[in-house]
Amino acid sequence: MINTEHINNIKKSVKCQQVFQKIEGTAANSWQQEICGGKIMTKKAAVVLKKGEGRTVKSGGMWIYDNEIERIEGEFENGDVVEIRDFDSYCMGCGYINTRSKITVRLLTRKKETKIDDHFFEERVRRAWNFRKEVIDTSSCRLIFGEADFLPGIVIDKFADVLVVESLALGIERWKIVIIDAIKKVLAEDGIQIRGVYERSDAKVREQEGMERIKVFIGEAFDTKVEIVENGVRYIVDVEDGQKTGFFLDQKNNRAAIHKICRDKKVLDCFTHTGSFALNAGIAGAKSVLGVDASQLAIDQAMENARLNKLDTRVSFVCEDVFELLPKLDREKEMFDVVILDPPAFTKSRNSIKNAVKGYREINLRGLRLVRDGGYLATCSCSHFMEPELFAKTIKEAAAGAHKRLRQVEFKTQAPDHPILWAADESYYLKFYIFQVLNE
Repeated sequence: MINTEHINNIKKSVKCQQVFQKIEGTAANSWQQEICGGKIMTKKAAVVLKKGEGRTVKSGGMWIYDNEIERIEGEFENGDVVEIRDFDSYCMGCGYINTRSKITVRLLTRKKETKIDDHFFEERVRRAWNFRKEVIDTSSCRLIFGEADFLPGIVIDKFADVLVVESLALGIERWKIVIIDAIKKVLAEDGIQIRGVYERSDAKVREQEGMERIKVFIGEAFDTKVEIVENGVRYIVDVEDGQKTGFFLDQKNNRAAIHKICRDKKVLDCFTHTGSFALNAGIAGAKSVLGVDASQLAIDQAMENARLNKLDTRVSFVCEDVFELLPKLDREKEMFDVVILDPPAFTKSRNSIKNAVKGYREINLRGLRLVRDGGYLATCSCSHFMEPELFAKTIKEAAAGAHKRLRQVEFKTQAPDHPILWAADESYYLKFYIFQVLNE
């Protein structure tokens, strides 16, 4: 509370008139205010943890869950930046709060004195961009990867000269335009001009944050079919209607990794989506490639991409359910030199992990049966909840069921523009193996 007598005494100073006009014009809000030396000092509302809780944040994570909180001191609105305190009042940092979400606080900084303003977000953007310039081809890449870039709740992809934004948390929603403007400024310093921004904030998780699911231009409208080049392959990316932000950039290095095993080979690409692995196999010199996906829209886009790369004579696509097609190919005694399995996440929660394991085991067993002796299997999981050890165990069981021996060629994760922040387990999700497949 503001001490009225103290205010009246200080008001006598002409120098402080502007300060008090601001104070008197501010009704109850999310900040507690004090007068100290003629300046406005702000106190954030504070989230106080239960004794023994906050283990994730203490070990380097970014989230505070609702069941970890003892109480909240001070006034706030959902989306505000609040202080995080341990049970003994030790300050653990600041983050934005949303009591509607199970993830009640998302950490922004571990330093209490850090000022959360436009400059703060510009510096976070600058560091994210500088990192990517050092580790990945930035012609198309993920510029901001939420918690792993210390900007929890927002994902921003760059496709050539277009940005696609996915805002998933109320706190970051308030700073969305500031972050976009900062990206434009930072990229312009390197001579890169962004011609358009499209928002793909249509994930269901927004409803848990109390926000609507939206797809909308931010600024001027533009052609949402954007051409990009990755690993020498040209793609048309549909940023408006494609899956997620339009294209799965996280497999960039994994797609490059199959080049060496596909030359002069007969290749089967399952769950091909818009044809990315299939087209990489084609560019690498595969003799023939068959891409399979259950989405006709995806198949149409894949065929368009094949024509764009002049690969439509060697790379073909069919719209089929992979789980139904693989047994059919097995019955017909079809064999391939390389089989690629890039399925969607079979689970998005721990509750459904058992069914997911069954799905991954089945698809890998069916795929392995189609690989000729000495051929190769490339297989992956993009589910965070399918932990690396469990995924490896599932593949091993599939190999035993198919009576195959596996010789590991390499293990990879997501491309480094989707960085894995240690202790923030949610940032690690993609597991990718290449095996040589040998008959028992």
